[in-house]
Amino acid sequence: MAIDDRAAQRSNVSLARRAHNIRRKAVQMGEVQGQGYVGQALGVADVLAVSFFHAIDFRAEDPEWEGRDRYLLSIGHYAIAFYAALMEAGILPEEELATYGMDDSRMPMSGMASYTPGMEMSGGSLGLGLGVAAGRALGLKRKGNPAFVFNLMSDGEMGEGSTWEAAMSAAHHRLDNLICIVDFNNQQADGPSTHMLSAEPVLDKWRAFGWFAQRVDGNDIDALVAAFDAARALDEPRPRVIICDTVMCKGVPFLERREMTHFVRVEPDEWQKALAALDEEAPQ
Repeated sequence: MAIDDRAAQRSNVSLARRAHNIRRKAVQMGEVQGQGYVGQALGVADVLAVSFFHAIDFRAEDPEWEGRDRYLLSIGHYAIAFYAALMEAGILPEEELATYGMDDSRMPMSGMASYTPGMEMSGGSLGLGLGVAAGRALGLKRKGNPAFVFNLMSDGEMGEGSTWEAAMSAAHHRLDNLICIVDFNNQQADGPSTHMLSAEPVLDKWRAFGWFAQRVDGNDIDALVAAFDAARALDEPRPRVIICDTVMCKGVPFLERREMTHFVRVEPDEWQKALAALDEEAPQ
């Protein structure tokens, strides 16, 4: 399907509105548990909105459709964001939102492919996703399937040797059907990613490994659309990566200002305050 056809198919709601809805759902799920990786969900919502409603091919009614683009969530603790996107895309029913993280829920707190429609892999241990994505991309090419494989990973995963082994392998096999998305929010459990183990200069590293590399504001929807379009349209036999600089807790100013938001715990009344803050700036 051409990019223009894909966009036209889902143009009844703006991408900004999709991102807002994803943020709202993530906060509501955080309220169910009283805690969660909401900061990452708020930050990566724009990336997921552009991914699902502009960049990838899928069928909500048939998550196992063989022609779908595979979208892997390497960072299992981002599941709250991914579930919100799956609900917005119609793959998961919104009625299940209230079951997040509960026993027998299809939405465990860390993403698991065996539980959730639309979840392509069970992520969690950082550094696994790109290797799985490269294997999937190679398999699709050998089967003659033109689908793309997307891998959403965190900046912290660039500190794992397995990531660079996979990057080298993907370039060696000329996997032009592989697009890696790095959420660069510069925060890990123990502090800023750049203080833990700096990956800079990021673009130079990926390019040295043979990748087509772009770096964009991950909260700028127009910039994201252009980057995804360029990645899909590139007529060169090599994998592609998009480094997305995002703001933790984007859209909720009182959370954005907090020093540590890797795992968000707020006062009970602050969940509704967070929703109100999102709604104050709600796009059409």
